[in-house]
Amino acid sequence: MSKIEFVKSHLIEKLNKHIETASTIYMLTSFVMKSGVEVIKEPLQRAAERGADIKICAGDYLYVTQPEALRQLIAIHPNIEVRLWKSTGISFHPKAYLFENEDDGYFIIGSSNLSRSALTSGVEWNIGVHKCVEESVFAQVMNEFLTLFYAEQTVQVNAETLKQYEQQYDDYHQRHTNLVRQWTKLEEVELMLPTTKKEETEMIYDERASYGTIQPRFAQVEALAQLEATYAEGYDRAMVVMATGLGKTYLAAFFARKFQRVLFVAHREEILHQAKRSFAQVLSDKTFGIYDGKVKEGQADVVFASIFTLSMKKHLTTFAKDAFDLIVIDEFHHAAAKSYERVLSYFQPKFLLGITATPDRNDYKDVYALCDGNVAYRIDFIEAVQRGWLAPFHYYGVYDDTDYTKIAWRGNRYDEEQLLQAQLRTEMAENILQAWEKYKQTKTLVFCSSIRQADFFANYFNEHGYRTVSLHSKQVHITRTEAIELLEKGELDAIFTVDLFNEGVDIPAVDTLLFVRPTESLTIFTQQVGRGLRLHPEKQYCVIIDLIGNYRNADVKLALFDTQKEERKKQKSVIPVTPDGCVVDFDVRVVHLLEEMRRKRQPRKEKLLVDYYDVKQQLGRRPTYLELHLHGRSEAKEYRDEFKSYVGFLYWADELSEREKEVFLKYESWLIEVERTVMTKSYKMVVLQAMLNRGTSRWHSPITPTEAAPFFHQYLTEKEYRKRIDFSDGETKRLWQYDEQKVAKLIAKMPMTKWSGSSNGLLSFENNVFSLTFSIAPEDEHMLYEWTQQICEYRLHVHFERRGGGSTRK
Repeated sequence: MSKIEFVKSHLIEKLNKHIETASTIYMLTSFVMKSGVEVIKEPLQRAAERGADIKICAGDYLYVTQPEALRQLIAIHPNIEVRLWKSTGISFHPKAYLFENEDDGYFIIGSSNLSRSALTSGVEWNIGVHKCVEESVFAQVMNEFLTLFYAEQTVQVNAETLKQYEQQYDDYHQRHTNLVRQWTKLEEVELMLPTTKKEETEMIYDERASYGTIQPRFAQVEALAQLEATYAEGYDRAMVVMATGLGKTYLAAFFARKFQRVLFVAHREEILHQAKRSFAQVLSDKTFGIYDGKVKEGQADVVFASIFTLSMKKHLTTFAKDAFDLIVIDEFHHAAAKSYERVLSYFQPKFLLGITATPDRNDYKDVYALCDGNVAYRIDFIEAVQRGWLAPFHYYGVYDDTDYTKIAWRGNRYDEEQLLQAQLRTEMAENILQAWEKYKQTKTLVFCSSIRQADFFANYFNEHGYRTVSLHSKQVHITRTEAIELLEKGELDAIFTVDLFNEGVDIPAVDTLLFVRPTESLTIFTQQVGRGLRLHPEKQYCVIIDLIGNYRNADVKLALFDTQKEERKKQKSVIPVTPDGCVVDFDVRVVHLLEEMRRKRQPRKEKLLVDYYDVKQQLGRRPTYLELHLHGRSEAKEYRDEFKSYVGFLYWADELSEREKEVFLKYESWLIEVERTVMTKSYKMVVLQAMLNRGTSRWHSPITPTEAAPFFHQYLTEKEYRKRIDFSDGETKRLWQYDEQKVAKLIAKMPMTKWSGSSNGLLSFENNVFSLTFSIAPEDEHMLYEWTQQICEYRLHVHFERRGGGSTRK
């Protein structure tokens, strides 16, 4: 049998053959039609039922993919994961079918989408290749699929996202009645445009630093102490937030000394190799191995694994569930939580550690959910500057007269072609050059939004006598390593780049940063600022020159430089208060622009609604209160502050059924009371949870302190951190050994007496009986039970969350 096959028609026969035997089935198509799903659904269903790992990704380009086709796909089996690529008008044409089992693999790449004609009688050209022909290519294809499948541009297809797509699909087809002609016209336009692609990262390993014996330093000392305390207190997962340049990877290595086997997970292969070198300097008695698309060294003490490789079922299950005592996730704000879901739900480590520099809630909300909201330690770059661990900065805001309101916003970025039309102007280049000449020092990194912009400005600066280079994936005349060396030697004045220096590369000598791009992501902006703040003997401070126009987040990002951002949220001044030795200087037109943007900022209630819908779409259903807290861009307490209760928000947002609205209005005062009652300790909610544990029909029945005592004691003593926080003062520490009479006495004295006295008459505690003073109709019991349980669950979780340690402990 040939190992390379040419398939012109009836591809379905080839697909069915491999679907029946493969344990891994991945499909990537430009579009999906109902007819295609009907052809393939039965073999896919059988494969899903036997436990195959099935992932299907389609695109929304020109809204060819039919909503009903997606609906049928997700209905085949709950184990089939379907995601939709949001093309934002950019062409999306891949067609690939990938199969793998224990012994072999096979992939088909060609012209066939998921439609009946493409899979059966249509004229198509496809090439099928067996894994054994070229294993490295097969591994690359599998890795590229997973990278694309879990990219930020994709959304999981579920009831909520499908509803939104169906509306967009209908709107588009009403506006474009002649879709075939429109498609052809767009294709012709695209053929005439120069292509761009996402920047490809190249490996660079900075081996210049030699530390000798590696010991914790600076923030690592505080962070390590807090991490070890977190572990000792019984938490099984937490994250550390440390500014770029403070040594997060070394911190993880120091913490790993407490564990036998360690798994380090990252999203880029070069990070795995860098981390391996760092760990090796700290853990001299361990063995180390890489586990990615090319290398499978899974038996080492410390394994450095690619998330995309590990998320494949066949690779994941090669490890036992308890194979690792510690799992470290590096820069885990990069990947959608979904890409980690299988890995995190499979393994059972003693501790899960997430490390990141920039978990900005507006950009990467899921970072909090991955670690249950527990923050062991947090220090941002402003505090690091204050403490002398990072260099001071001189920030200059330069006015940009571009009107960004006229440039289309494509979900998470501006339309590239429209943005380029605004940027590639000689007037803008001259403005930027003059600002740079006025404020620059000696070694500059310039952050651009596209390859064409980087090339344009680099050429303009060269024409005016400066030594600059444009560095990106299409640059063939100089490597990143060579460019960095020339900049450090002073043989280059500036490097113009596109997202190559956000992470993973240290150039401490850089003393000037120039931003000629709108801030689309606060996280990326923070990472890029961090490139210039590393300490260096020849650098007294870092100059930051930033073009500021009326683009999104232009006013919000300035809070990054503010030492008093919490105190100043309600103040009208847009000028941040910076640390000693730092400077912030704005063009007067920038000040007026920022003040105007602040006045027009999206109303609070509408922002909460948008953020709520985002979580709802992610989950495919209405989120619980705790899910909103863990996954939402806005913190859940903001909903309580604005609407008095989460259910009150749902009522306002018209997210309740008519029956639910009726029940809410009847018992609103109770829900508000549970939401807002003061909780110095957890005792009130623990007693309420004891009541709820009795079930839907009995939860609201009266309860005595003695009846509540067993659950109350077990809950507060089963986790070390609960004992430490709420059960370790002089009186309660003596109750660590269960004494029913004494525990009941505590319950009567504290939560029952105090809560009844402050509940506006909704609760009473008389004759040693704690009870609700209002009646609940039998038909309302279940609904009110669910809402009360959600509030109780949320409040207990938030009460015991670890809120940062060391210098910023709240």
